Amino acid sequence: MTGSAPVRIAVFGAIILVASAAIALVAAQPAARQDFRSTFDVNKTSLADRGQNTYFILEPGYRQHFLHGSDTLIVSVLDDTKVVDGVTTRVVEERETKSGELAEVSRNYFAIDRTTGGVYYFGEDVDEYKNGKIASHGGAWLSGVNGARFGLMMPGTPKVGDRYYTEYAPKVAMDRVEVLSVTTEMKVAAGAYRNCLHTRESSAIERGSEDKWYAPGVGLSKDADFELVKIEKRK
Repeated sequence: MTGSAPVRIAVFGAIILVASAAIALVAAQPAARQDFRSTFDVNKTSLADRGQNTYFILEPGYRQHFLHGSDTLIVSVLDDTKVVDGVTTRVVEERETKSGELAEVSRNYFAIDRTTGGVYYFGEDVDEYKNGKIASHGGAWLSGVNGARFGLMMPGTPKVGDRYYTEYAPKVAMDRVEVLSVTTEMKVAAGAYRNCLHTRESSAIERGSEDKWYAPGVGLSKDADFELVKIEKRK
């Protein structure tokens, strides 16, 4: 058995080197991203049809004007409410024009959790226009109808890496969001903002993605190419 000890030492050393390399390789791998959340533990009795958190304002009379070239987008928190899936929601209207012509009017239904500040999306009714007349209702859905359920529109306290569905209506609307930053600085026509929320929106049933930015105390400030140009508040 002469010479066996050095061999054992060499083999043992090789095993340590291989094990160390394997540990280093695992440590170097990026942490797996969480799946997009599609269900939310919400006490519906805690939901209200008005309120606000850092990045989302759900107060009647609040209106934002966006511009992209000659195209316009006006987002208005209305006095109207609608009961959806057993919850009284606030109606937020989005009115979009393209090249001076009305393109789409949607009525979106939101409720805010009084305990967490999270804003939940319960669906929308959509009118798409062509030549001044309603041509279709693409993308319309309501929580509790045809397997659809409410999504999370805005967490009370967004965190980088958060991934969640804003809409969950199979085969109709499956938009989802990933939080990229909560410290972005940006400037649009309406003002310069710090500590903005930057998200990337995609869909489980459509290709492509769009980025959105939300300013503290303001809400949506840039929606893809649409930039905020004016804010109106009820006095």
